[in-house]
Amino acid sequence: MKNQAAVFFRIFLYGILIAPLVLFVLYAFSERWFFPALLPTSWTTNIVTRMLNDSRTTSGLFISIGIAMLVSFLSLVIGFPAARTLGSRVFRGRQIAWLIFFLPTVVPPLAVGMGLNILFLRLGWTGTLFGVILAHLVPTLPYTIFTLSGVFSRYDENYEHQALVLGSSRLRIFFTVTLRLVFPGLVVAALFAFLISWSQYLLTLLIGGGKILTLPMLLFSAVSGGNPTSIAALSLLFVTPPVIIIAASARFLVQHGKTIREQY
Repeated sequence: MKNQAAVFFRIFLYGILIAPLVLFVLYAFSERWFFPALLPTSWTTNIVTRMLNDSRTTSGLFISIGIAMLVSFLSLVIGFPAARTLGSRVFRGRQIAWLIFFLPTVVPPLAVGMGLNILFLRLGWTGTLFGVILAHLVPTLPYTIFTLSGVFSRYDENYEHQALVLGSSRLRIFFTVTLRLVFPGLVVAALFAFLISWSQYLLTLLIGGGKILTLPMLLFSAVSGGNPTSIAALSLLFVTPPVIIIAASARFLVQHGKTIREQY
């Protein structure tokens, strides 16, 4: 009985997760779909084709991917030393440091965005790709630091000491020992950073000033237009890169599951 309930609950949960994607597909390729018809009465690929051939859509897609990848890389570079210190060291003021790093997740996003907008206006960074990337680092860094600090809380530095005793340089130890041991954690942290940056709308709008058009901004613009077919086509394009990246990351994490269980 318990097994049947678990199976039913799992099917119900999967159904809830998949239902929006199914609706997006149906709407994106439908030409006519009126109530009370269960399925579209006419199908077409013109909307999706036109969307893929639209220069604004392709530009927004590549800009979004580029920003998310750069933010993921920078969040790892910046968050790595902070996460190692917070995860493997006990020092006075550690809790205060945690509070400072996690303030962006507690403060309302609009307040953060307006504060960054005022600051970047003075610095001349509004309306620039550089300013948008810096703004995206604000919400991504806390999650990167939190994820990597969990890795370093169980990290054994004796491996580095042994390599140092055997004559390896600090740089070689970092690439051949440290990075290899924490690499699964880096994948998880990079995944979080990518997904958070990919879905940013408010910060991109406030800092980009309408000059940096990403896919979320085009999607919100389409939603205000009220055309369900265009909204569904853009939504499918919006969810495709994260789904691919999550699937690839999940495959990697499954293959390295034992290492991850030891780290977390």
